[in-house]
Formats: sequence, structure tokens, C-alpha cells
Amino acid sequence: MKMKKFILKTGFILGIISVSMISCKDALNLQPLNDVTSAVVYKTPAGYKQALAKVYASFALTGNAGPVGQADIVGLDEGGNADYLRTFWKAQELSTDEAVIAWGDAGIQDFHQMNWTPDNPFLRGLYFRSLYQITLTNEFLRESTDAKLAERGISDADAENIRSNRAEVRFLRAYQYWSLMDLFGNPPFVTENDALGGPLPKQIGKTALFNYIESELKAIEAVLPANRTPQYYGRVSKGAVQALLARLYLNAQVYTGTAKNNEAIEFSKKVIEGGYTLENNYRKLFATDNTNNPEFIMTINYDGQKSQVYGGTTFLTHASIGGNMQAGDSGVDFGWGGLRTTKGLVNLFPNPANSPDKRAIFYTNGQNLEITSLTTFTDGYSVPKFINKSSTGTAGSNITFVDSDFALFRLPEMYLIYAEATLRGGNGNAGTALSYMNNLRTRAYGNASGAVTSLNLDLILDERGRELYWEGHRRTDLVRYGRFTTSTYLWPWKGGVANGKAVDNFRNVYPLPAADVTANPNLVQNAGY
Repeated sequence: MKMKKFILKTGFILGIISVSMISCKDALNLQPLNDVTSAVVYKTPAGYKQALAKVYASFALTGNAGPVGQADIVGLDEGGNADYLRTFWKAQELSTDEAVIAWGDAGIQDFHQMNWTPDNPFLRGLYFRSLYQITLTNEFLRESTDAKLAERGISDADAENIRSNRAEVRFLRAYQYWSLMDLFGNPPFVTENDALGGPLPKQIGKTALFNYIESELKAIEAVLPANRTPQYYGRVSKGAVQALLARLYLNAQVYTGTAKNNEAIEFSKKVIEGGYTLENNYRKLFATDNTNNPEFIMTINYDGQKSQVYGGTTFLTHASIGGNMQAGDSGVDFGWGGLRTTKGLVNLFPNPANSPDKRAIFYTNGQNLEITSLTTFTDGYSVPKFINKSSTGTAGSNITFVDSDFALFRLPEMYLIYAEATLRGGNGNAGTALSYMNNLRTRAYGNASGAVTSLNLDLILDERGRELYWEGHRRTDLVRYGRFTTSTYLWPWKGGVANGKAVDNFRNVYPLPAADVTANPNLVQNAGY
């Protein structure tokens, strides 16, 4: 029978990750290929730097040739379902009121119609991409122990640098396990302590995985670089660890059944007091000159010349252009005629076509507010939020591949976590929470005219929609509020019905891909699938 092979390339490393197979190989097993082994790659400090670069690059790239060719994961479409951000974004946004897509690729309409199956190719791509990145981190950690460094004669400053890098890599692994837990609930679990070629990985349950992520992040918080260190832009700092902990704690009730609002307040406050400041110009956050932005905590970095990929901000920019839109207005060569939004998002803004809230970035000319057909680009307003121009209009370095970075965490999310956790019973200060909300609204309106005098949970959810839309938060937010699957909140074509309908609650998490469940008898599929 045919075996799907996932090719791993770390610097010079070549290995196989067999994910869907009939053999007894571990779905996360790394095996040397063509005599280019870890012992060769990690022989020198330069080799460790290359390996670290690959760990980071795997968030932005899909292979070693870019934009296609020499793929990391053979069997996935580099342009469609092999990129982390592109697949994560689809899972988080296309399943909600914030985004629809016009394309007819197999499985793509399943998101908004909420009828996905364990064979969905985009979920499969996201799942295996995250596991691939975990495999990279495990390999780096396995090869960077004190014993390995001593064995290879690496000492002094070089050894200290590599030990510091280990903390960064542990964060990147924790982030991917958070991503898998949030989306898939109970994924297979493996660390650097699991022997290569050993037993197939098992699930440890959401609570145990939550506790593991928490413990890893707390263990590395103190040893990571300070926030806003210029040479660490795009790399892990204390702020990134604290931000992920704040997000983890805000959703703890969903993940474990136990709320951790006090902890969400504690760590969001650490970030808020960690030296970050709001960018005055909201639109600059999504333009090519957003590098080193003062409110960015952790980013995926893109460069139109050096990191060419059909995912990331290239996808978000091109796919949002169609109809009467001119691609040049967004700094690219053509539109892909795909992404729009529903009136659920549009109606969060007063007078959206000419809103006093500068965050309302909609293209309406020739676009219908109402969506009669999900596959017609002119049904639904377009959202040209991400562009390939600077905030002053200077074109990007490449008209096909976009220069703009993507923020995994930014300061406003921390303001809103603090406010929500306070209203959910945490020990925050209500006046402080209100001031954080009004900081965002003052930036949005350019003055105090948008200020509010009191807070409630509905207002915070709406404000998260206004501030963070199209940034990969919406599904998680709606699940936390009990509105993702239920009839409490309906949006156009939710559940495949024009006016929206409730769907079964098991869809609050996605299914484990059938390919991995078939390959690994230790895995139990999520209920309902």
C-alpha cells in the first residue's frame, strides 16, 4: 500500500516523517536519509545556527526552494495546504462570521458550512504542519543537551548561545502544542525524550497537555531576552511567553473545565507593563513598514525577495482582491478573487462604508453586503486589511510576494484579555480594564468620541472583532463565548444555511485527520467524527 512521506529538511538535515502508513513507524519519527545525519548537521556552532533558522523559518516557509520545490512535507500542496499561517487562518476565520471564500477547492467550503470531515485536506495540512514543526523542535532539543555539546567539543560562548536557543525552541514547540490543542483538542504527544523509532505516540488529554504547555512556558520565562530587543525582532522574548500564557489562561475553562482568570490578568499585565506601546496608525500594522512595530510581541516575518511563499501575508493580500478592485492599490500584481466578509463583521462598525472607526477596512464598490452565493466574489464586502505597500504608499520589494509581517501576538490582545478576565471574575481592576478598552477606541477614532463608560462581556467580544478581525482569533473567541456552534449567534451561511443555523457542539474542535488515526491505533478520534 502507498505510504505518504513527509520530508524534513533542517539546514542540511534530510529525514522522513511517515504520517499515513501501514508500517509500524512512528507518525512523528525522524529517520536519517542519504547519510546526512544529525551528527553531521549539529557538528559545529554554525550547524546549530542553521538548524535554529530552520525551526523559525518553518513558521513562514513551506520548503527549502520557495515558493514551491523541495517541500518540507511531500504530499501537501505548498501553495494551498502546507503553510502554517494560511491553514491556521482558514481554520480560525473561514469557519466564522469574519470570512468566506469564493473558491471551489475540495474541502474549502466545508469551513463556513461547518460540515468538515476527518478527510478535509486543509485540516490535514494544518495538523501535519504543526506536528512537523514540533518534530523540528524536538530534534534541536535532542541534539543540544549539555552532553551532546560536550561530546562535540562545543564550549564557552558557543555553548551558552545554544543553551539560550533551547529556550526559544521550547517556546515554539509550546506554541504549536497550544495551536493543536485549541483546534484539535487532544493531539498525539511526543517530546525530545521519546526515542526515535520507539512506540507510536499517545494522547495525554487536554488537561495534561494544558499543564505541560503551562509548565514549559513558566520554565523558560526568566531566561529569555528582554522585550523590544531590536536584534530579536521576530524571535522569542519574555513578552511572547507571557502573551501565550495570558491567552492560554483566558481559554482555560474551554481547555480544562477550570477557569484561570486571575492568571490571565497576571500575565496580560506583565506584557502590558513590558515596554510595548500602541502604534498610532492602525493601518500601519498591516503594511510593509510594520517591522519592529512598538505593539508587536511576536511575529512571523516575511520578505518578498527572501521568503517567497503562497501562504502568509501573500495569501491574505492577494486573496482579498477581486471584483472592481485594482490589485495595484494593494501593491500586488493581481487578485485571486477569494476572501470577503459577512455582515456579521461589517455590522460591528457604525456606518461601515464611511466609519469614524479607522479600523473598518472594507471595499464596498460593486460588492454586495448580503451574500447570496458563497462562491461569488462580489457577494460580501472585501477586506483589504493586509497590503504590500508601506503606510505612506511605497511599494513592496516584489509585486507577487508580500513584505508585510504577521503579528502572532500584539499589545491590544493583552488589553482585551485583561478586561475580559476581569469581567469574568478575575482580580483585575475594573477602572484599569475600562481605560485599556478606551485606549484602543481612542486610537481607532483619533479622539475620545468613541470612548465607552462601562464594560460588559458582549462589548468586549465585539471589540475583539473590531480590533483583531482577520488575525486568526475569531473561532477561539466564539468557542469561549459559547457562540460558535449554538443558535445564540447566527451569521450568514453558518452551517450551510443562508440565514445561519446551529450545528452540533462536537464541532467546537476539529477532527484528527483520518490519515493519522488510521496509521496510529493509539489515537482516539474526537467525539462526533
